Amino acid sequence: MSFKTELKEFLMRGSVVDMAVGIVIGAAFGKIVTSFVNDILMPPIALLVGDSKFVELKVVLKEAVMEGSEIITPAITWNYGAFIQSVIDFLIIGVSIFLVIKAMNKMKRKKIEEPVTEAPPVLTKEETLLTEIRDLLKVK
Repeated sequence: MSFKTELKEFLMRGSVVDMAVGIVIGAAFGKIVTSFVNDILMPPIALLVGDSKFVELKVVLKEAVMEGSEIITPAITWNYGAFIQSVIDFLIIGVSIFLVIKAMNKMKRKKIEEPVTEAPPVLTKEETLLTEIRDLLKVK
């Protein structure tokens, strides 16, 4: 089997295609959540904290070394605002994925729990004859 044929078989498997679709949708969803956090959620929080941009909150561990207006050594900072914003992104995405998986599992369980009506088994000639004999014996 050639490499091209094997690759085509691999890529056309349902699980690989599903995974690719999931990755694309996940990336798009991640951008939506990031925009929600950056543009909707964090500005009011920054307003409460008293800073214009929450993502820029930081603790300066070592000041920058300047020579005139030129930076010789940049400042060393602890960027806790960006970290908190990333944690909020992660939590929103994590909870969203949890809810989607929970809904999918519920639908799977519901599908499994639905009663399956089975057709009565078709009896062979011998079984039909034995059933008739049994019924006749019960009557006597």
